[in-house]
Amino acid sequence: MPALEKIYTVSELTGEIKGLLEEEFPFIWVEGEISNFRVPPSGHFYFSLKDAGSQVRAVFFRSGQGGLGFVPEDGLQVLCLGRVSVYSARGEYQLILERMELKGWGALQLAFERLKERLQQEGLFEAARKKKLPVLPRKVAVVTSPSGAAIRDFLRILYRRFRNIQVCVFPVLVQGEGASREIAETLTGINRANLGIEVIVLTRGGGSIEDLWAFNEERVARAIAASAIPVISAVGHEVDFTIADFVADLRASTPSAAAELLIRSQAEWAGELEAFQKDLRQALARKLERLNEKTDHLRRRLGDPRRRWVEMSLRLDDAAARLRSALNNNLGQKAHRLGVAGERLWGLNPRERLAGHSARLAALRIQLQDRIQNRFHHRELDLERLSQTLQALSPWAVLARGYALARTLPELTVIKEARQVSPGSALRLQLSRGALDCRVEEIWKEEDS
Repeated sequence: MPALEKIYTVSELTGEIKGLLEEEFPFIWVEGEISNFRVPPSGHFYFSLKDAGSQVRAVFFRSGQGGLGFVPEDGLQVLCLGRVSVYSARGEYQLILERMELKGWGALQLAFERLKERLQQEGLFEAARKKKLPVLPRKVAVVTSPSGAAIRDFLRILYRRFRNIQVCVFPVLVQGEGASREIAETLTGINRANLGIEVIVLTRGGGSIEDLWAFNEERVARAIAASAIPVISAVGHEVDFTIADFVADLRASTPSAAAELLIRSQAEWAGELEAFQKDLRQALARKLERLNEKTDHLRRRLGDPRRRWVEMSLRLDDAAARLRSALNNNLGQKAHRLGVAGERLWGLNPRERLAGHSARLAALRIQLQDRIQNRFHHRELDLERLSQTLQALSPWAVLARGYALARTLPELTVIKEARQVSPGSALRLQLSRGALDCRVEEIWKEEDS
């Protein structure tokens, strides 16, 4: 065993190592994952930095934490700037940190949260500013990579649901450098071009947070918010969320889901139209039934207007005759009395007096007769207008013009369309006078007529 020149105490050895390390590594950058993170009452951060093969203790004093933009926790990948030192009490080397930054996914996630919070405070995520999608768009723009699976999935589902839609594909980069700039410029260009686009679909397939990062850029969020055309964001898979999803007018979990949200299938449209037709037919039937009831009520209340008119005319003629007879009798009596009184008082010729009174009475009688005739004429006009009104409201007037009311036998259900019956069906045709029982031999469709 060789002779030893010097024997070190533990403290001396530790001090030597401490001096060498601090001199050799004054300030260095170290990358690693935080583990065993703890914060004592002093506020200092104590933890370990580790990788797959080793670990080192680290301390970040409270005085240097002012510029830290995140809360450290176990599992975060970080870049640390510090100096190597030795904690003499335990003989362990450690890092005394001056600065700490997130690395990789952690940095991106932090940037995502910060932008999300800022845009949310500005109101870009508010439901009140979201635009409604058209019920049945005729022209759709898809902003995506033309070679990706997203556009194929979107078109496959869209055309399976509804083929009569024009789709314009605007190719852009969907990841990497320059992707966010292309996406934002394309969205702005579509709005300015006045191409008749009614909906914009912004889409791509799934990927990592780095792959989807173009859709987390502020310029893309601003372009979506500024779009006058509604925007659907369909980025990534169902579990992926981007800033574009929050700003867009509608978020779809996948490109296929975007096609399903954009338009209902033709079968759904046909079912809804059939329901509308049924409701309309029922409403018209109820309206016609109410009109028929009103007409029947008026007919029962007023009776036949022609009989009423004849009755009124006879009553007026009878009243006129009685009035003329009464006037003549009254005038004769007054003339006789005036003649007798004239002879007694003045010795006048009663015939001359009577002639004067008779002339005035004749004029008065003509005037009264004219008034009576005018009254009769106005009553006749009123009766004629009432008769015309009843005639117009009567369904029999329609039948009198050559139309017929077809009903099934024996149910007496009203027939409105040829498809309600089949060859051999028994029908009753109600005419203006009488009815015909018939049987269908052949059905003519509209296009055959």
